[in-house]
Amino acid sequence: MSDHADKKTPDCQYGLSRRGFLSSVSTGAVVAITLKATPEAPAQEIDVVGKPLTINLFVNGSPRKIQIEPRWTLAYVLREVLGLTGTKIGCERGECGACTVLIDGKPRYSCMMLAVEAEGLPIITVEGLLDGDKLGPVQQAFAEEDAFQCGFCTPGQIMAVEGLLRANPSPTLDQIRTGVSGNLCRCGSYKNIFNAAAKAAELRKQKGGA
Repeated sequence: MSDHADKKTPDCQYGLSRRGFLSSVSTGAVVAITLKATPEAPAQEIDVVGKPLTINLFVNGSPRKIQIEPRWTLAYVLREVLGLTGTKIGCERGECGACTVLIDGKPRYSCMMLAVEAEGLPIITVEGLLDGDKLGPVQQAFAEEDAFQCGFCTPGQIMAVEGLLRANPSPTLDQIRTGVSGNLCRCGSYKNIFNAAAKAAELRKQKGGA
């Protein structure tokens, strides 16, 4: 056998000959053609939004039967479906407190709660604190103590104070501060808000805790 026959050709130095390379390319082309010729499976329809649901909410003492999408927040439903625009939408991520309502007597961020989660629970918005055309004690105290400037955060502040006084009719100043700590006021009216909360406690006592 000649010396030339014993030597590896340059094509074999890295383990792949020209013949092997061409063979692999041919195989890949056949696979690609085969895949392309295979009919595509029909696309599956993905239900992103969810089918509409009918739920029963109990808002401000009245039952409301409504149709919603599962993704809708309680804040959205209160404002856009039921027309209770006293509930404000601020940050939409549970930081500002403008959307605060009472759920089963406790302050909750309605932007962080799906409407379906509130089904069957008593919901109170700032509109529900009115006594006919008369302001409720907390609303009256906020007006008398000038506890607002732009007013955007005010409904949420009022609901936070209402929830606090329902749990603790005679809170201390520190307890008031803690009670409204989840509600931000960009105008900085905190001192007047604290005064309004203390006055609301007195007004509620005068009206028999109403």
